[in-house]
Amino acid sequence: MITFRNDGRKYSEWYNTTALLLCMAVAAPGALAQTSSSNEPADNPNDFDQSILLEEIVVTARKRDERLQDVPISVTALGAAQIEAKKVRSLGDLSVGIPNVSFDDVGTTPGTANFSIRGLGINSSIPSIDPTVGTFVDGVYLGTNAGVVFDVFDLQSIEVLRGPQGTLFGRNVTGGAVLLTTKKPGNELETTAQVAVEGGGPGGLSTFVRASIGGPVSDTLGLKVTGYYNNDEGWFENGFDGENFGAREQFYIRPVMVWTPSDGSELILRYEYTSIDGDGPAGQSHTNGLGIPGSPENFDRDSFDFSINTQGFVEVETHFATAEFNLDVGDNGQITNIFGYRNLDQDTLTDLDAQPVSLFDGRFQLKSEQISNELRYSGSFGALDLVTGLYYFSNDISYGEGRSLFGGAVTQDGGGDYSVESIGAFVSADYSLSESWVLTTGLRYTYEEKSADIASLPLNTNAPCSVVAGTCPFDFVDSEDWNSLSPKIGVNYLPNDNVRIYAHWTRGFRSGGYNLRNSALDTANFGPGPFDQEQVDNFELGLKTDWTGGRLNVAVFHNSIQDMQREVQLTDPTSGVVQLIRNTADARLLGAEIEGVFQVSSSLVLDVALGLLDADYTNVLFDLNGDGAIDGADEDLDLPRAPELTYTIGLVHELDIGDWGMMSTGVNYSYRDESAFTDNNLGFILDQEILNFSIDIQPNNGNWTISLYGRNLLDSVLHGTDGQLPATLGPAPLGGTFSPLTRGRVLGAQFAINF
Repeated sequence: MITFRNDGRKYSEWYNTTALLLCMAVAAPGALAQTSSSNEPADNPNDFDQSILLEEIVVTARKRDERLQDVPISVTALGAAQIEAKKVRSLGDLSVGIPNVSFDDVGTTPGTANFSIRGLGINSSIPSIDPTVGTFVDGVYLGTNAGVVFDVFDLQSIEVLRGPQGTLFGRNVTGGAVLLTTKKPGNELETTAQVAVEGGGPGGLSTFVRASIGGPVSDTLGLKVTGYYNNDEGWFENGFDGENFGAREQFYIRPVMVWTPSDGSELILRYEYTSIDGDGPAGQSHTNGLGIPGSPENFDRDSFDFSINTQGFVEVETHFATAEFNLDVGDNGQITNIFGYRNLDQDTLTDLDAQPVSLFDGRFQLKSEQISNELRYSGSFGALDLVTGLYYFSNDISYGEGRSLFGGAVTQDGGGDYSVESIGAFVSADYSLSESWVLTTGLRYTYEEKSADIASLPLNTNAPCSVVAGTCPFDFVDSEDWNSLSPKIGVNYLPNDNVRIYAHWTRGFRSGGYNLRNSALDTANFGPGPFDQEQVDNFELGLKTDWTGGRLNVAVFHNSIQDMQREVQLTDPTSGVVQLIRNTADARLLGAEIEGVFQVSSSLVLDVALGLLDADYTNVLFDLNGDGAIDGADEDLDLPRAPELTYTIGLVHELDIGDWGMMSTGVNYSYRDESAFTDNNLGFILDQEILNFSIDIQPNNGNWTISLYGRNLLDSVLHGTDGQLPATLGPAPLGGTFSPLTRGRVLGAQFAINF
């Protein structure tokens, strides 16, 4: 493990190594391009030069179509072919393997994203806690983390933008942004159907059926319909009754219409309906950070063993619609308007004590309705490339929570109604100073207002009520507003067509808000807020280079965080767990990322990536370790969800099997360091070693493909959270943790047909 803390020599070595890599990367393309210049594509359409890993990827990271290598920010992007080759079913499949990125499901309410990029992440299922990593689908921001980590299909691209993206994407992207783009109908009729079966755990099998059909209906109209169904019998086995656990049934349908009434105009309408019904989380109890084992059951942290008597459930229904209109204006300009609507209804029951006895269960109900609209213009004026626009967003949330203690002998109910309204205006410009130098600037103004009506759980003890049904009395009513400027300034240097060196400073912010899960009786000191907004300043230096046989991207960064928002988790012998949201500290994050794809031979590709991160508190504002003092002991704690080391190495081999077809074999090993989960560091997430493998066989006509694959072949154990439980709950011993498990080893087979 590489450690930087309080070691000047390590810092010096790290900087020297990074500088050497930058110099080598600048020099390499010319030499490598010369050695590869004679390596012309062969007549075989399956020749390695057509490998999906080396395909040119078009991204929208700056709200316009650009080559990945032309974007002066740290981006990892997967096109449609790469997504299929890696058998990506959900963003969770990419949790380990992208430098300085963790795409974890919190697990308390399944499907709730707790994403972290460059050490900026959250550890909560509370819907009023804004993410540090924003998720955007077809240009529309998802206003809650709920319902994000579920299966996806028929995607055109996945883009992972590292670092604050506040100028173009606004609030709640201090760590970065994830952009998902779904496929549109093509110029010809295309039909795809896939059937897959997965297993590998102690439980049952998971069956997938996926299909899409689309193409032109007339010269101006294209239609496409995508359908998805998954019936999962449950990967786990519950030690309580020996039955399969983790069952889930998911269905969605997505019709898309593209209308082009003229050469310079386009209307894209998308609608997606999703229904999910399954078991609650597989909560494991293991010895907690104070050394107190769970009672009556305690399991090995590095195992998939658990025993719970409340099976629980998760039910999710979403309606998601977007309308995108593009209109060409002038010779080099375009007006774009994207309207988005999302309605989410989620209900979850969770065994929070993670025990085969009924001590602590939780019911979580969430209703969210959001509307957004972005109107923007992009155009070129000689040396100037410009993007500017206006943005509006509103979200109405109703969140209800019920706690059942001692089999229902004691109940607590609460939650709250939450309203968010945000407006923004932004401009981003690239100005070519010369053929080699480009100046980049940007600015965004955001105004946001939030109001909260909250029912504190302890004040409704043994007084059943429901916020969602409108029967809970509110004891806290408040509203607050915030505004922020998110500037950016940078420079790009292009010494030749294959090399881009960039440097910039940019700012992002996460707006303030309220805690809808107020479980503290002392509302004066531990009340629901408001807490203030968080600000991140990012300084970044990067290099991007590509040549005939590969590409190499390098970035180094320094993030300064002010008023960091954190959910502080405290154990409580009466309520079980109390969660506070506070501005706890200022911090500094220093790191580097390296990604490369290299042609080793005419049939072999090497894919490598490395992420380094050093995170330190610089000023602590809250008693993080709970010892009654704010001092150096708090500053010495590790920042949660900030693993120091992430890396991946993969190989893809393509074998021509004569007149019959082609066989592609891929193997990939990824690693992610152990990291703290709770702010007091008593809870932590195990390190991850992920080994994936796949074989795809395709005939020369390309009509069908047979695939065999395995994910997490080393059976690495991952917990979504590591929630600490009190030594006693009322008169009963408890201890241990609530640590929902993520699936381990998965083996699968797939048959796909295209025509």
